[in-house]
Amino acid sequence: MASQMTLEQLERQIAQLPPHEQLKLIARISEQLSSEPLDKLVAGEEPSLQQRMREADEILALCDAAARMWRGQFDAVEDIRRMRQARDEQIWPGGDG
Repeated sequence: MASQMTLEQLERQIAQLPPHEQLKLIARISEQLSSEPLDKLVAGEEPSLQQRMREADEILALCDAAARMWRGQFDAVEDIRRMRQARDEQIWPGGDG
């Protein structure tokens, strides 16, 4: 049975290889990883990335649901203008602002 090797031990052994052998190793590793599905590679590396992607999908679904609740046309510029006018009237009652 093969003994378990840490990443640091492996790095030390790789550093002992001549540069052309290190390049061959990189090519082999790259080839192996290129054939793996991306979700499998991400799943083993960082589970929080998958969770963040799920959360982002949930937030987008909530935004879509909220957008479906409003009907009609909206003018954001006009809405902001009205809010500013209301604020100005609170600050300067009866004035031209």
